[in-house]
Amino acid sequence: MPGVTSGLPTPRAVAARTVWLTGLPSAGKTTLARALAARLEGSGAAVEVLDGDELRPVLSSGLGYSRQDRDENVRRIGFVADLLSRNGVWAVAAVVSPYRGARDEVRTRHGGRFFEVWVSTPAEVCAERDVKGLYAKQTSGALTGLTGADDPYEPPLSPELVLPTHELGVDGCVDRIWSALGLDQAAAGMVGATTALSRSLR
Repeated sequence: MPGVTSGLPTPRAVAARTVWLTGLPSAGKTTLARALAARLEGSGAAVEVLDGDELRPVLSSGLGYSRQDRDENVRRIGFVADLLSRNGVWAVAAVVSPYRGARDEVRTRHGGRFFEVWVSTPAEVCAERDVKGLYAKQTSGALTGLTGADDPYEPPLSPELVLPTHELGVDGCVDRIWSALGLDQAAAGMVGATTALSRSLR
């Protein structure tokens, strides 16, 4: 029927948000960010992945790894995420963002569009994964200041979601994010609205 959509409703009907994945290096943030973004995009939503490792050379090339510089890097990525989400683009950020205060600043900037996910993979599991070899370098003494090893990480106190990736598969984690964002309910609501509209046009 003209003017009535069919099939599965999409997150386009839901206001875009920033999904901020925080956790230790090798916790699985980037993998989850890309999987979530693929699902959003496949559902018709506009989405961008903001990967901390990719953005640092572009946004923060002049910054080091002091607490002040780490916080400033988080603020800059948070600014981009806010810009995207308030203009209808889902921002999925995968950023270690070790300090609670900087994350809370980003939350405040966003208003109600900030959805914090603590990827709570334990340090020992992250060290076993060691995707980029950072833990091995820290153990050998070739690297200092590694978050979760010899530099602090402050877990969120009240995140919207906690994901133990060592207990859940990627799909299971994305399912939990999807559900916690209310996208399942939104889809159900859209189905009801479409059915009602269809009936009214008969």
